[in-house]
Amino acid sequence: MDFDEAVRLIRLKDARYQPQAYDVVRLGLDHAQKIVHGEPKKGKSIVNRHVSGPQLLEGFRQHVLETYGPMSYPLLHNWGLRKSVDVGNVVFNIIETGLFGRSEEDDLDDFKDVYDLKDVFQRPFEPKAN
Repeated sequence: MDFDEAVRLIRLKDARYQPQAYDVVRLGLDHAQKIVHGEPKKGKSIVNRHVSGPQLLEGFRQHVLETYGPMSYPLLHNWGLRKSVDVGNVVFNIIETGLFGRSEEDDLDDFKDVYDLKDVFQRPFEPKAN
């Protein structure tokens, strides 16, 4: 099953998040894996590129800010991502399809209250008070 098909099936059961939310979380995971494990070596099979919830959220944060800049918060909000735990919900929905792996230590609570999305994605672009 490819990623788009997995998202379509997920959304039949859980329509809280738009398809774009799944794409941006997947790209945030890719970014987090590069931060934690470095670039994958050409010709080498990927053995274990697992990241923790907070590590994934940091990669997600960097990716979203670099990609969307001042539009980050409104886009995420529109796609249904309003709290850090929403990113975790998307991850665990994808895990259920078998497209993402999971370690025994992984828990949805790892994503709860890690950061406030408004603080992280909107405040950096607000005018500074003198």
